[in-house]
Amino acid sequence: MIIDLEKIQAMWEKDSQIDPDNLHQESLNIPVLHSKYYEIYNNILLLRARADQHKKNIRHSKYEYITGKADDEVYKKEPFGKRIRDKDTIQKYLDADETLSSAALKVEYYDVMIKYLEDIIKSIHNRTFQIKNAIEYMKFQSGLG
Repeated sequence: MIIDLEKIQAMWEKDSQIDPDNLHQESLNIPVLHSKYYEIYNNILLLRARADQHKKNIRHSKYEYITGKADDEVYKKEPFGKRIRDKDTIQKYLDADETLSSAALKVEYYDVMIKYLEDIIKSIHNRTFQIKNAIEYMKFQSGLG
C-alpha cells in the first residue's frame, strides 16, 4: 500500500472524530488507532532511513564526479571539463544538482510525515483523557455531575 501525507491526513480527519454517543466504543478503539498509526509511523521511519542513505550515496557520487575522482567510464558518459577543489565551489555544484536536491526533498517529505504521525500518536495517547472529559461534561449537562 502506497501511503502519502495526504492519505494520512484524510485517515486522521476521520479517525480523530470522537462519537459522543458511543464513548465506550471510542475508548475500546484507542489501541486499534494506536496500532494503526504506529505501524504507519514505523514504515515511514524505515522509508526515511532508506531515502537518507540514497541521498548520501548520490551526494558521494556527485562529489566524486565534481572533484574529478569518479571512474573514467562516468566521464565518458557525461563529460565534466572542470577540476574543482575549492570546498565552496564544490558545495555550490552539489546544491545545484537536481538529482541530489530531489533526494533531499524526499527525506524532508518523510520528516514532515514523521512529525505529523508523532502528533497523531500523542493525540491518541491523550484520547482517554478527552473521553473522560466528554463523560464529565455530559454528566454536568444532565445535572448528574
